[in-house]
Amino acid sequence: MKILVCISKAPDTTSKIAFKDNSTKFDDNGVQFIINPYDEWYALVRALELTENSGGHVTLISVGGADYEPVIRKALAIGANEAVRIDADSSDSLFVAKQIANYAKDKGFDIVLTGKETIDFNGSSVGAMISELLDLPFISLASKLDLNGSTAIVETDIPGGTQVMEVQLPAVISAAKGMAEARIPNMRGIMAARTKPLHVVASTANDGLIKIKEFTLPAEKQGCKFIAPEQAGELIDLLHNEAKVI
Repeated sequence: MKILVCISKAPDTTSKIAFKDNSTKFDDNGVQFIINPYDEWYALVRALELTENSGGHVTLISVGGADYEPVIRKALAIGANEAVRIDADSSDSLFVAKQIANYAKDKGFDIVLTGKETIDFNGSSVGAMISELLDLPFISLASKLDLNGSTAIVETDIPGGTQVMEVQLPAVISAAKGMAEARIPNMRGIMAARTKPLHVVASTANDGLIKIKEFTLPAEKQGCKFIAPEQAGELIDLLHNEAKVI
């Protein structure tokens, strides 16, 4: 079983976000970056569980500059066998998907796993694009993944219940909450990660379709107003005239 796990870096959720160059670029000064949690906790860990149970090889792939390598090494410390970094900017989802698909198309991967989305852009689009470019079936937001020979049995959560699907491999699957439990790298894994292969690959000539014009921060939250329970009229007036929600 050969599994390709797509990973991305994302700012730690406690980071203070700012922009530079006339608000056209993210300012990463002082920002702590982590593996995108959906990629790490669910896609990567489930890939490792599957190969630990039935044998196989887990390859990580990421599109980005050299600043991605600490994050990739951490993912290797969790247990992946090797990693690939495609040396290119990663701000365009279609460009990222094309780079991954171009690398994977002749490598014989049985499963391509992604997290359901990144926590910084929340686009949830790369997995579907990869499947289209590779002409493979795609199941999104999977909360459970098991194998029966060359068939994947996948569960997804839907309103009021669970949907169970079967798909013949190879396939592309995006992982959501419930797929696996997070793992913490141990000292042995951290030491081994230093010598595991991390291949740097030049990007293919595919122009992106998106250009960033400007980033803006959301409006700052206003202070709360507390209304006494017996002042229902005042509350209604504020909701109508100030908040304008009724």
